[in-house]
Formats: sequence, structure tokens, C-alpha cells
Amino acid sequence: MRFPAFVFFVVAPVAAAACDYPDEGTMPLHRAVTKVKLLPETEAWSAEQLRRKVIVQYALYLDRDVQLKGQCFWIVEARAEGRTWRRYLVRPDGRVVIETADPPPGAAR
Repeated sequence: MRFPAFVFFVVAPVAAAACDYPDEGTMPLHRAVTKVKLLPETEAWSAEQLRRKVIVQYALYLDRDVQLKGQCFWIVEARAEGRTWRRYLVRPDGRVVIETADPPPGAAR
């Protein structure tokens, strides 16, 4: 079956905008959050929050990904008391974690 050429031009940019999701069920989501939770500085911060009886939350944004140096990253935030403590960029395969202070440039909104 042949599709008109314009269909590929319309569909391709939309597909390229998001990170490829590994075919591993929900494991990539758990892995991304766990990578951030197990960083030494995050563990220390979380322990301090728990001592103060503050609930710690981790938010993984699949609707806002970031492209850096040809690699796609998900945004994971460590939060407490309704405020973001730190924001990290994590590849869907979990191999790279980068701390970022502000919303990264090029983050899809």
C-alpha cells in the first residue's frame, strides 16, 4: 500500500518529538525514578526530609522530554512540600542521569 508523500512529512515530526519508549512494560518508568532516588545526594536529602516528617515525591514527566546532543531524556523531579528540590534528566534506558537547575532548554511543554 502506498501513502501520499505529504502524510510522511506530517507524521514524522510528531513521532520524532517524543523519546522512544523501550518495550519493557513499566520498567523504564520505575528505573528512571529509582536512578534518581538512589543518587547519594538524593538519599541524604530524602532522609533529612523524612526526619522532619515531610513527604518526599518524585515526578516523572513523559509529556515534556528534552533532546540534548542527539539523546532524548525524561525529566524527573524530586519534590517535598510542594516544591521542586532538584530536577534531573534521565535517558529512558536509565544509563545517563544529569542534574539540571532550571527547566532545560528545549523541553517540550
